[in-house]
Amino acid sequence: MSTSAIHGAWWVWLVAAGLYIVFRLWYDNWRGPLSKDEVEHFMRLAQSSPSRDHTDTEVLRAFLEKDDGKEFVMCNLIKLHAQAIAHPVSGEMTTSMSLIQQYFRPFLLTLLLSGGHPMLTSRKVAGYVDSWNTPPDPGWTAVGMMRYRSRRDAMRLTFDKRFQGGYPFKIAAIEQTFSFPTQVISEMVLRPRGIVALVLTLVAALAHLASLLI
Repeated sequence: MSTSAIHGAWWVWLVAAGLYIVFRLWYDNWRGPLSKDEVEHFMRLAQSSPSRDHTDTEVLRAFLEKDDGKEFVMCNLIKLHAQAIAHPVSGEMTTSMSLIQQYFRPFLLTLLLSGGHPMLTSRKVAGYVDSWNTPPDPGWTAVGMMRYRSRRDAMRLTFDKRFQGGYPFKIAAIEQTFSFPTQVISEMVLRPRGIVALVLTLVAALAHLASLLI
């Protein structure tokens, strides 16, 4: 095997590195924190949003003003209605799970295209095992952890007019809920940055090997 063939095979690694850089340019926030004008813009949208009666605007403002430009994970605790409920449009009796899916499905694709994605969705299987100085368990149904590329992206998605029509489905399906933003301190799961790096490395290694054997 010639030296030129061996050296020529390394182009696959350059392509893999380039693809990973493109991925990171999309997946990470490079625009920095929200500006003051952006904060005021989103606060005006919050005041006119269908969710305004369920949003603490003072907490939201503080969250936006303290933007550090980093990704965050929204923690959602949800209690769905156990019994059948009336569909907010047709009036037909349906399940709360069906309604919450009608709310979330149109949102999911845009979320993914904006670099966001579910990190964890878990169904509750028992009551509080360890708790103190807290109200009794209201009967939570599930907990969800949603990754957002930035606070800017989260606000754009929240106030996107394309999804405002689905909000009645969420209100009808959920009996009780609360959400709060978090930032990951430690974890033992493989996230998209690691998955994409491993996949590109594997593909590049196989392509490199194949080019040497041809």
